[in-house]
Amino acid sequence: MHGLGNDFVVIDGVRQAVSLSAAQVRALADRHFGVGCDQLLLLEAPRRPDADFTYRIFNADGGEVEQCGNGARCAARFVHEQGLSDKATLAFDTLGGLIRPRLLADGQVEVEMGLPDFEPARIPFEAPQQALDYALDVDGQTVSVAALAIGNPHVVLCVPDVASAPVATLGPLIEAHARFPRRVNVGFLHIVSRREGRLRVYERGAGETLACGTGACAAFVAGVRWGLFDAAARLHLPGGALDLAWAGPGTPVLMTGPAVTVFEGVLAA
Repeated sequence: MHGLGNDFVVIDGVRQAVSLSAAQVRALADRHFGVGCDQLLLLEAPRRPDADFTYRIFNADGGEVEQCGNGARCAARFVHEQGLSDKATLAFDTLGGLIRPRLLADGQVEVEMGLPDFEPARIPFEAPQQALDYALDVDGQTVSVAALAIGNPHVVLCVPDVASAPVATLGPLIEAHARFPRRVNVGFLHIVSRREGRLRVYERGAGETLACGTGACAAFVAGVRWGLFDAAARLHLPGGALDLAWAGPGTPVLMTGPAVTVFEGVLAA
């Protein structure tokens, strides 16, 4: 499946027991010797009473991570296509907290992504106190970034032109920066207007992807806090556009976009 080109192998772990090692995830994610994907998604029976499913996310490097917004939309469509639920609004339990995807009449999927968190210790990010911007020393240069978590850790930096942004060089340096003990996703944001922006994201454990749902949420929230975005805006990523809305502190971020099934198969043992 894919959400704006951010592609996934999605596995039903509800009707069968599924246990995958990091090496097996890497093999499946390999685009030459496996199926190929940015992330592998595993849906399992719920572990808490207020959830419909447990939603687990594994990056292409085999590591399990807290959250994936594009994946959440695909997982919601998968649940319906596989007959696992007929609920329009679902509750997914993730390592990053409870999220609520909702299938819309036009085929799009809206996801209530939860509350953004700006407290450094919870991102996690090494900083003495919460701030709107942080100065980050990266390979001899100082970069101004916003830092927050939206189920998983993100930094966002404004760039004058997203097409020429140093994603391939600066992205991995920030991802592995010592001040982020669990590494971090890196968003390069170009503000077009108060209701429109352009974004590229270097994802932790996957590299640059065609789209990143949590990255779009983080970039949009950062833009709102900087006073550059209204309470609703559209972000254009290399794979397509996502619509975001946030009413401010104490309210969840809403993300709306497509989810597409490409093919189905059976994995040989």
